[in-house]
Order: sequence, then structure tokens, then C-alpha cells
Amino acid sequence: MTTPWTFSGEPATRPQGGSVALVEGTSFSISSSSGDMEPGAVDGLFFEDTRFVSTWRLRLDEEPPQPLAVLPRHPFAATFVARGHPQPGHADSTLLLQRTRYVGNGMREDVSVRNLGHESAACSLTFDLHADFAHIFEVKEARIKGRGRHSIEVDRSTMVFTHDLFEVRRGLTVRFPDEARVIPGVARMDVVVPPEGEWHASLEFLLSVDGEEVELRYRGDDPANHSAPATRQRAWEQRTPRVRCDDKSVEATFLQSERDLGALRIFDPNYSNRTIIAAGAPWFMTLFGRDSLITSMMTLDVDPSIASGTLLTLARTQGSRIDDLTEEQPGKILHEMRRGLTSTPKTRSGSTYYGSIDSTPLFVVAVGELHRWGVSEAIVADLLPHVDRALEWIEHFGDLDGDGFVEYQRATDRGLLNQGWKDSFDGVSFASGRLAEPPIALCEVQGYVYAAYLARADIAAGLGDAAVARDFRERADRLKQAFNEQFWLEEAGYFALGLDREKRPIDSLTSNIGHCLWSGIVDASKAERVAHHLGGSEMFSGWGIRTLACSMKRYNPVSYHNGSVWPHDSAICAAGLARYGFFDLAQRVTVGLFDAAAAFGGRLPELFCGFAREEFPSPVSYPASCSPQAWASASPFWLLRTTLFGLAPSIPDGSLTLAPHVPEAYGRLSVENLFVAQARIAIEASGEVGKVSGLPTAVQLARG
Repeated sequence: MTTPWTFSGEPATRPQGGSVALVEGTSFSISSSSGDMEPGAVDGLFFEDTRFVSTWRLRLDEEPPQPLAVLPRHPFAATFVARGHPQPGHADSTLLLQRTRYVGNGMREDVSVRNLGHESAACSLTFDLHADFAHIFEVKEARIKGRGRHSIEVDRSTMVFTHDLFEVRRGLTVRFPDEARVIPGVARMDVVVPPEGEWHASLEFLLSVDGEEVELRYRGDDPANHSAPATRQRAWEQRTPRVRCDDKSVEATFLQSERDLGALRIFDPNYSNRTIIAAGAPWFMTLFGRDSLITSMMTLDVDPSIASGTLLTLARTQGSRIDDLTEEQPGKILHEMRRGLTSTPKTRSGSTYYGSIDSTPLFVVAVGELHRWGVSEAIVADLLPHVDRALEWIEHFGDLDGDGFVEYQRATDRGLLNQGWKDSFDGVSFASGRLAEPPIALCEVQGYVYAAYLARADIAAGLGDAAVARDFRERADRLKQAFNEQFWLEEAGYFALGLDREKRPIDSLTSNIGHCLWSGIVDASKAERVAHHLGGSEMFSGWGIRTLACSMKRYNPVSYHNGSVWPHDSAICAAGLARYGFFDLAQRVTVGLFDAAAAFGGRLPELFCGFAREEFPSPVSYPASCSPQAWASASPFWLLRTTLFGLAPSIPDGSLTLAPHVPEAYGRLSVENLFVAQARIAIEASGEVGKVSGLPTAVQLARG
């Protein structure tokens, strides 16, 4: 049996040229910049984690057209512009080819050939089409097995592909123009385009699962601008915050992040009005525990419905039994949810994997944030039983040996070896480069548990339950004391990455210690030395904080977790630095990340290489990085709140703290339509001076 989440290699990538990804809900497409989906690549049309189209190529007069431009229209739509090759004896071609693609529960592609010349032009169009129905992990990891029964039938101008695996049948139907000559896998037609005229065809890629046709988003001549996805995206853009800054590159980054977050929203299939956030495009358009929770907390002041929808969905899927294969345990929060697995029966019902050590405490922390922001007392009340079940998991399952720390060890050889956010097989190592052996207690996870205890105490205090509040504060105090005693490396001056199976400190210098600052588990007496390491040249690249210090044996700036820079990771570190009062350093990290975003065209990718800023004038891309990716897209708004504005609400107590630290180069920074306490407020700041308008009368402004 294949368990897809166990893969620990490098994702497959396009061998040459760039890719274009279009995303809508659980559908997405990947193609070359010409619009073609090439066989043997990661290209295709995907729906619910299955690739329904694996080859889609257009040839004009038997040759690939010459690409001219890709014109984005929406996150789910783009136009590919190309031209034909010049006829012999001519310098230029008169044929212009346009392919406008819309993705959503399938795909529609409008193909047109324009004749720019003054006499009729004859040409042939050839379409290559194939469907392998591979699972997304097989495609991503370049290990397609071709399971099940495949068939292709042709009925005049229509191609029908079907695939049977276990008890599930999937299908793809594409009808070409009536004049097309169609054989299995190929459609061809000869057309004559009048002078300055145009030939046009609209092709619909219709999907089916178990005999039920999936309703295509874009049918017939309905303009995409009036479609549900376009309407939903416009509504999102109208109600989300608008950031203005004298530095226009910063302003552009916020605008891009807001659009990307809107595109990454998906909806709980059991509750269509419930918004959740997918981890990233194109490979992770599904619910993840850790990623979705962190993104939800980062965007609470942008759209609190993301947090409430994500938490309610995670609560619905909370573990209820012990299952070693999926690592489900009572009270545990999932790692990821997938559909269409090719290795298990009843594939459309999906598959859920629980192999994450931090999703469960982060779930509790996120509910605490929901309470602190005053989002909805009713939702917090609905979630509270799930919070208590999660805390029971921490006590009874998370602490494997009863030493007071939460650690992980996979239940079978099919699970993830490392189960923190650095979950690659080599993501946890000693300074010498030796890999740590589980069970492993990670430093940041202890911080998350500490924050979870305090969150539960705050909720209890808000409900007037003093005994429960006192109990969880005492648990937090005990954990903090033990952590600062056993994880601290006095000679090195930072916290160990974790404790290994022999309770030896894993002595590598990593960005994880910045998460400990964010959670508040670090003793004030140790914070300055931690901050010094985070801001030093070993860790800070000039663009962000490296995942692993360049002085460590396994350091590699072009690696996934051993020296790269992850924007969300650096943003969490910056928030931790600000929490302990290291505002200058937090500002340096913030400016570095916004400079990196500007270099990437306004969009922060999932990660980029950890080369020093002095070595290269621009940040270096990491191959196969997701873009857009949820917590990277959320990071600018998190930085706005935590390091630029120093915004900290405590709505149950009737207070909102504002402590701005806006870099001088940014000039005036303002935001409108920011969510706080069931209201939308505006903030304007420059330097360390700021003002708030629109705050509810029940909430008092405090200066940090």
C-alpha cells in the first residue's frame, strides 16, 4: 500500500521554462507558459487530488506556436498568446493564437485563431489529449504507477476517458468542433480564416466521479467575470483591509497577499458556507492542520471567518480512535486531508493523516486567539469541548514517556519520520550533522503547549471559572520552568532544537528558537542571547532568518529545511522578537522580508534560498516552492499587526494595545477595514506614533 504523505524526496519540477498555475477551490491546472500540458511533466488538470488531464497540447500547422505572453485574468483564469511560424519567404506570421483557460470543477478553454493578414489563411490545428488519472502525490513525486483500468472511446467528435480503481470510476469528456477528425488521443481540423477575421471554438473538459458529472463552473457563453468564483473573489477584495504606504512596493505586497489569500480559500464540502484555508498552490490545495491554523491566526484581523471555519472543520475531523496507519488518536488534530488516493478503496471519501505533533496544541492556541479577538462567543463555546479533548491528547498521548514534554515518534514505517513543521527526513539534526532519532521533543512544540495552556486559562477566566484558569496557569508555569532548565544550552547561549530519544539536547542553532520567543515560554533573562543569535550573520541572511545557521554541519542554502528562508518562519521570529522588546531587530527582519517580496514581484513564496544578501543582489528562488502559499501570503499581514503596529487585542478585557514601530523609509503606513471586536477599524502610524479610529466604545486603546 502506498501512503502518499511518507514521501521525503524533492518534488518533481518542470525541466525547462516556467509554469503557469491556475487555482479554484479543489481544482487547479499546471502548464507551460505556452499553455501546453506536457506528458512526463507535472502538468495537468487536477480535481480533488486526481489528475484528470495529463497531456493537452495544441499544434498549429504541425508545429508548437511561438509563445508571446501570458495574461492573467483571475487566480483561476489566464490567456495564453502565441503566433504561428512564418511561411517560407516571409519574415512574420499573420496567425495569432489565443487560448483563454478557466479552471473550476473542470476546465473550459476558448481557442481562437486570428488572421492579421489581408488574404485568407489556411491552417491546421492538432490537439493532443490524454488522461492518466494519477493521484497528485504520484505526479508531484514522479512515481506514477498507472493503476486501475483505463479506457478511451471516440464518438464522432467526442473523446471519453474512463478510469476504474477499486469501486470508483472517474471520467473525462471533451467534445471538439463537429468538423474535427478525432481518433483516440488526437483531434485535428483544417480551418480557413478570412482576412482580418477570426476562427473560434470553446472546449469544455467535463469531469465525472462514480457516474455523476461534476458541474463545470463556466458553461457556454457565460462570461467568467459573472461566475461564482469571480463574484466571490470580488466580494473578498471589497471587505478585506486596504493598506496604504508611502513605500509603494510595500503597498503592492499587501495587495498581492490579499488576492492570494482570497484565491486559497476553499470550502468545507459538508458545510458550503464555511470558509477554510488551503495550504498552498498548486500541490497543497487542501486542509492542513498546522499550515491552516497558523495562517488563520495570522489573518484574524483580515477575515476572522477563515479562522472560525478552519477551526470548526478541524474540530469535525478531530481524532476519535487509535489507528496506527493514519496515526489518529482521540483528541488529535489532523496533519492533512486528501481526496482521491489511488491506493485505498472508497477513494472519493478522502483520506486523513494525523502525523503532526504541533497541530493539536496550535488548535488550542488558535481558539484562544479567537476568544482574544472577540470573534464570536458562540463559536468559542462550540469549540471548547474540542479544546479540552485536544488538551487531553497533549497530556495522555503527546507526552510519550511522562517527562512533561510533548514528543513524537511515528506509529509505523509509513508515517512521517519528523512531525514538526520541519518535517523533511533530515530536518532535525545535531550541530555535527548527525540526524536525531525519535522520540523527539521539539523546542517550539513545548512553546505551543505552553501557549495552549495559557489560552485555556484565559478562556476559563472569561467564563468565570477561576479554578480551571488557575490549574492551566500552573501547568504553564511548570512547563516553562522545566523547559528553561532542560532545553537551555548555557555555553552556546540558545535553546536546543529538541531532546532526542536519549534526552540529549539537539544542539543545532535553528529558527525554531524564534517560535519559542513568540509563544512566551522563554525566560526574560535568556531572551537577549536568543535574539542576538537570531539577528547575527549565522542566522539572518539580510532577507530573512535561515532555518538552520550557516555554522551548522548540515547547512545548505539551497535546501528545504537546512538553511533556506521561510517567510512565515521569519515572520513568527520577528513577532517573538517584538514580544520581548527587541524592536530594532524585529524591524530589520520585517524590512528584509518586504524587500524579498518586492524582488519576487510582490509575492512571498513558500521559501527561498538562504544565501546572504551580500552574496547576491536579489533573493534566490528555491525550486518547486509553492506560490502562492497560505502562510507566506499571510505573513505581511502578520508583520503589520505584530511588528509594524504592535497590535495586541484583549477584547474580553475591553482593551486594545497599539505600539507602532514603522521604519522611517516606509513613511506613513495606514490600514482601513481591519477587524477587531466585531467592528472594522482604521489605523494610521508613522515611526512610533499611531492613532486608531472606529474602535467600539466598549474597547479602550492602550499604548504599548
